[in-house]
Amino acid sequence: MTSDNQKSTPSRRRLLKWLGALGLVGAGGGIAFGRERNAYYNGPVSDHFDGVKFFNPGGRGPKGLGTFLKWTFATRAEPWPEHFASPHRDTPPARVDTGVRVTYIGHASFLVQTMGRNILIDPVFADRASPVRFAGPHRVNAPGIAFDDLPNIDTVLVTHNHYDHMDTRTLKNLWQRNQPRIITPLGNDTILASAIDGLHATAVDWGATIDLGGGMKIHCVPTQHWSARGAMDRMHALWASFVIETGTHTIYAIGDTGFGDGSTFSAVAKRFPVIDLALLPIGAYEPRFMMADQHMNPEEAVIALELCGAKAALGHHWGTFKLTNEGIERPREHLALALASKAIPRDRFVAAQPGLVRVIGSSA
Repeated sequence: MTSDNQKSTPSRRRLLKWLGALGLVGAGGGIAFGRERNAYYNGPVSDHFDGVKFFNPGGRGPKGLGTFLKWTFATRAEPWPEHFASPHRDTPPARVDTGVRVTYIGHASFLVQTMGRNILIDPVFADRASPVRFAGPHRVNAPGIAFDDLPNIDTVLVTHNHYDHMDTRTLKNLWQRNQPRIITPLGNDTILASAIDGLHATAVDWGATIDLGGGMKIHCVPTQHWSARGAMDRMHALWASFVIETGTHTIYAIGDTGFGDGSTFSAVAKRFPVIDLALLPIGAYEPRFMMADQHMNPEEAVIALELCGAKAALGHHWGTFKLTNEGIERPREHLALALASKAIPRDRFVAAQPGLVRVIGSSA
């Protein structure tokens, strides 16, 4: 099989980059056409919403067309293999009553099982992270759990609307299968409702708490990123991270984030003094002039671990979809170097591969 990354023509590679980046990693909406009205949300002005668009306090946002063109034509990406198989595979139990069982599905997708509840985070089972099926970044490893092996899903958390995090085909299948409660930041509920007949999602702002009952709570917390599904809706829906409280354990789940000044991680640590597990992105970070404000590199992710104070972390957002310039193994390699430089044990912060299971406390 011919690899698009290794053997395609320059013009085809550029086409794939354009399509794959659309609304995905910072280039989508690179041609920013203004709109007088928000496409998805109508609400009061706040410290991160100006009445039309959402924004990051401090002003860090997506790059424009000029920076995207510099990335496209003036930099060179390391090639990826056509396949990057994981040594792990999981068939999860139907329920877990005590402790927490976390399975890495791939990219930014996780299954969290605890207190008899099954929670999916940013479920993406598509072969491509793209608005179209014929082009864009393709999956180089299979999901760590086959879709048909998923247990009944009670809750789905969707951090934002980029195609590598909001996969409407997967969400449609989940909705038809289990009708889970879907929790997502402001504006994304409109996108999902328009894409999936009959779907209802709970839209939340930064600082909101959703009580799922039985001592389980979902907290929506700020993160530094942005949003778009295309060129006309840039920053029209909010982005966020989530903290899952089970009563006995706490999980800090980040889909995408730039490091910024580190204050988002410090704020979470102040609000949640004990975090048992952090799900931290470590990939899609090169070149830094394009990606620094929206994706952490592994060195920054290690500092984020220290700032949030998590007991352990799983590194995700690497090794599944080729979104940026770094080679497929670079995030794992650079994470190991960053941990060593701070004398942090490597088993505290693991670069996860699909199918990896982490159990906290006792688990059935």
